[in-house]
Amino acid sequence: MAERNISNKELARLTGMNPNSISRLRVRRYLNRIDGDTLNALCKALKCEPGELMAYEEDEAES
Repeated sequence: MAERNISNKELARLTGMNPNSISRLRVRRYLNRIDGDTLNALCKALKCEPGELMAYEEDEAES
C-alpha cells in the first residue's frame, strides 16, 4: 500500500471490503487463512501478485 500510496479507505473502496477489515489485515502478523476472493481483490487493487502480499513462515516446533 505504501509503495502505491493507497490508504486503508481507498483500498477498501477499490476492493469492496470494510476499512476495518483492511486495517486488521495490515496489523496482524499471522492469518489462519485468507479467502481466495479477498486475495484476488487485494491483488487487483494493488496490481501485484499474491507472493508480494504474504510470505511463508514455518510453524514453530511443538515441545
